[in-house]
Amino acid sequence: MQQDPIVFTIFLVFTGAAVFATAALYARQSLLVAYIVLGALLGPSGLGLVNDPELIRSISEFGIMFLLFLLGLNLQPQELLRMVSKTTEVTLLSSLVFAALGIGVSLAFGFTFEESLLVGAAATFSSTIVGLKLLPTTMLHHQRTGEVIVSILLLQDLLAIVLLLIVQGLSRGSMELGEVARLLMALPALIGFAWIVERHVLIRLIRKFDKIQEYIFLVTIGWCLGMAELAVLLGLSSEIGAFIAGVALASSPIAMFIAESLKPLRDFFLVLFFFSLGAGFDIGLIHKVIVPALVLAGGLMLLKPPVFRWLLLRTGESEKRSHEVGYRLGQMSEFSLLLAVLALEQGVIGAKASYLIQLSTLLTFLVSSYLVVLRFPTPIAVSDALRRD
Repeated sequence: MQQDPIVFTIFLVFTGAAVFATAALYARQSLLVAYIVLGALLGPSGLGLVNDPELIRSISEFGIMFLLFLLGLNLQPQELLRMVSKTTEVTLLSSLVFAALGIGVSLAFGFTFEESLLVGAAATFSSTIVGLKLLPTTMLHHQRTGEVIVSILLLQDLLAIVLLLIVQGLSRGSMELGEVARLLMALPALIGFAWIVERHVLIRLIRKFDKIQEYIFLVTIGWCLGMAELAVLLGLSSEIGAFIAGVALASSPIAMFIAESLKPLRDFFLVLFFFSLGAGFDIGLIHKVIVPALVLAGGLMLLKPPVFRWLLLRTGESEKRSHEVGYRLGQMSEFSLLLAVLALEQGVIGAKASYLIQLSTLLTFLVSSYLVVLRFPTPIAVSDALRRD
């Protein structure tokens, strides 16, 4: 009987993840590190046992959507707007500082000005996945630290989406400002649609059949994925659509039940996501960009915590909270990876600049997650004193 390649790949991912996760815990490492290293080992540039990392990455996108959906479920719209308005200055000023570092490092190592601009842009973002995955549920839902982190990441994600549109426009020889304007109109339209459907359809259905848990589970998944697909049709990202879907249901009395029931599904896809990051990287090209990548990654991890700390202190946040948020946002982003791949495919930057962004991002993922796991409360902390679910 011929072996199903998808089943075999899933077997490799989760059996290997179990083995590597065990080793990581004994070595006091983050589980995210184990998943990324496993992907690099089994991917095309490693042992070659997984030859289609894009398939895994496509499947793993569900994990990102569910993570953002669950995040939205625990954020009241009024509180979200208040926090976003407060952290706008922090997000914009920090982005300028990190972009300047990325541009300077790239120019110093001989990259073109256009490539340096893209590297600088990629350096501005922090990882939504790493930041939220390492945030305890209690802190995410009920504490101000989670609110600050979420509002900064949300603004960064919106900036990243605009930047991706600009890169697509550059590949066609124009900035496509019309598309950017359409994007800015699409976001409030999507929010308005979500509010209308939630108030006049979803809430009524949930109230009528709230005792049938299987139905509630199906409706919420359909709502999450439907909003994600609608967002893509409007030119936004599926993650933004899923997040808005969650926020729309945040006022529902069963929001917490939905959040708890979707946790295992979220974790399943997130393992695939971090595996795909490692599997998609070409190990053979590391030697060409290792030095600038180390400089860029090291510079960002040294700079991001104090910059965020200083900016948050200026807004009135406490010393302890500002310090912790700085470290939790001390890495580059999955949007940086997407930007690097898209810019290379569109011919905006060369392969070397693209791999500089990718390797720098993976290095910051590894080191930043390790520092957070060792120093702050996380669901996957190796220390019992720091483990918070």
